[in-house]
Amino acid sequence: MEKRPLIILTGPTAVGKTDLSIRLAKAIGGEIISADSMQVYRYMDIGSAKVTPEEMQGIPHHLIDVLEPFEDFNVVIFQQLAKKALEEIYAHGKIPIVAGGTGFYIQALLYDIDFRENPEGQQIREELEQLAREKGSDYLHAMLAEADPESAQAIHSNNVKRVIRALEYYRQTGEKISEHNEAERQKESPYDFLYYVVNTDRSRLYERIERRVDQMLEQGLVQEVETLKRMGCRRGMVSMQGLGYKEILDYLNGDCTLEEAVYVLKRDTRHFAKRQITWFKRERDVRWLNLPEFDYDKNKVLDHLLTEIRERYQLEILPADQKNSKKEEQNHEFK
Repeated sequence: MEKRPLIILTGPTAVGKTDLSIRLAKAIGGEIISADSMQVYRYMDIGSAKVTPEEMQGIPHHLIDVLEPFEDFNVVIFQQLAKKALEEIYAHGKIPIVAGGTGFYIQALLYDIDFRENPEGQQIREELEQLAREKGSDYLHAMLAEADPESAQAIHSNNVKRVIRALEYYRQTGEKISEHNEAERQKESPYDFLYYVVNTDRSRLYERIERRVDQMLEQGLVQEVETLKRMGCRRGMVSMQGLGYKEILDYLNGDCTLEEAVYVLKRDTRHFAKRQITWFKRERDVRWLNLPEFDYDKNKVLDHLLTEIRERYQLEILPADQKNSKKEEQNHEFK
């Protein structure tokens, strides 16, 4: 069976993926699937840096505003929703562009990773959750370090959900989830894909992160989190684990000052960006788009993408400078 085309456009937070993905979708007549763990939630717009209807410029976006903040979202749900979106896009005769920074979600979709579920899982999960409540996340992480050192190294002790998932998998199968994931990673993708990672120099990225956080506060991040809190959103919910939400919630709960919350948010976002880059460096068949090599010019990056996509999929595509409007040409730099 002939493999269908799929374009991945990813990179660290605040690097400029959203704008580039929309320019690309306009140029090739594509549709976008969001690979973001927070933009999937309604009412969470500012803290997730959600693409606005104006920014979409008429390009269909999938997996944005599809869940309530009270609902769970994880890689299995993402995989199911994204596969459904892929089929819709292919039915339209369009090329899907997966855009977002959650590397694990992208990997799960790209290689169709199998997340085996077992009926015993619920009971084991509840036991481990109880253990986490009674003895804390570090205790659980130490258990994982004993059972599966590779996973313990890859998963932070604060990420209780993934620690529990790894322990649960080990208890169910006797197999380390790190070995299972590695085997799945070696699978051949069912798609004819081009996997692009946008990156820039570290100091410039960190400046962009600082500026984005300041803009979020100006746009009303505190008020957005206040509204979510009034709706009943609490620290333990999946939706409130996102950067920007848990820090501001701590401030609203009186656990720190706003200044402290903003400091932690900026620091943790920088750390998150660094971890994202590390993740993408481990992935196979990645094509790096290092912005300094393009003089930070969006049109140059887009022309490079269009040249490769045209050759790969035998498409008739106009060069970027003929596609862009006057307004876009005036804003050609990654600010």
